[in-house]
Amino acid sequence: MTSSERVTESKKVWTTLITNTAYLSGLLTLDYSLKKHNSKYPLVALYTDAFPPEGHAALEARGIPKQRIEYLLPKNGGKDYSNDPRFYDCWSKLAPFSLIEYERVVQLDSDMLVLQNMDELMELELDAPEVAGKGQRVFAAGHACVCNPLKKKHYPADWVPENCAFTSQHNTPEVAQTTGPPPNTSPLGFMNGGLQVVNPSSGVYNAILDHLSSDAAINMDFADQSLLSDLFKNRWVPLPYIYNALKTLKWEGVHPQIWRDDKVKNIHYILAPKPWDEMDKEGNFISKDATHAWWVTHNQERLRGEKERGIKVDGF
Repeated sequence: MTSSERVTESKKVWTTLITNTAYLSGLLTLDYSLKKHNSKYPLVALYTDAFPPEGHAALEARGIPKQRIEYLLPKNGGKDYSNDPRFYDCWSKLAPFSLIEYERVVQLDSDMLVLQNMDELMELELDAPEVAGKGQRVFAAGHACVCNPLKKKHYPADWVPENCAFTSQHNTPEVAQTTGPPPNTSPLGFMNGGLQVVNPSSGVYNAILDHLSSDAAINMDFADQSLLSDLFKNRWVPLPYIYNALKTLKWEGVHPQIWRDDKVKNIHYILAPKPWDEMDKEGNFISKDATHAWWVTHNQERLRGEKERGIKVDGF
């Protein structure tokens, strides 16, 4: 288990994993967006030993609390992710289940941007920690989109639109704004790990570690997402897409039928390039993806505010 000391007074926190500086601009703008939209709860950066000194300095300069976690990997080495190396880091996104010093943790990916207050996730009903993963509401998350719109050849062959939970909502787009399809809507029953609502629990975390140590880890195509979808099959609470609005859902040919710009509370900039990779030297928007402009606008606001507060320009 990880440290049992809170790094903030709040017993309910947002967390995000950071292992290097590639996502640091994303983390800083995520933190800014939570504060801009008046969240009552702090963002805690969960860092591993590989996180460099300049990253720590950037967090400290902005007053963002940080907490060390162990870098998680399957004991048998797990699947070869050479086609998608980002998944090696994703195992450590299971750490929030171990943070029993907090009552509620909502894990966010650092390539997310909060567009509306979503503090209600801190009150969402889940199984109590002592249920130890035996109940029907172990955690909450959004569905994965299994359409594979970029047609990545190393993705599973059954990742096709007809197996996607979001496809089931095309004829009921208004319902999609408030209700997630049941976990078993898709034959794959797959969640996306970008946002996870968790009641930390020693029992749940030990079950996760046991599964991580098993031979099953060799066949987990998507690291933490595969593990949670398999270990707690159909026993998680499905959130509507608005809390983990995968940017690809808006694309033509994916799920534009359900997407509503004004309903999205949290956009997830999955895949590459990231918004911070598509700016000119002055930090202006140059992407073809209109949703990237939302991130750039927030980032520019953040940088202006930091300048006014005298925070040293550090490139993040």
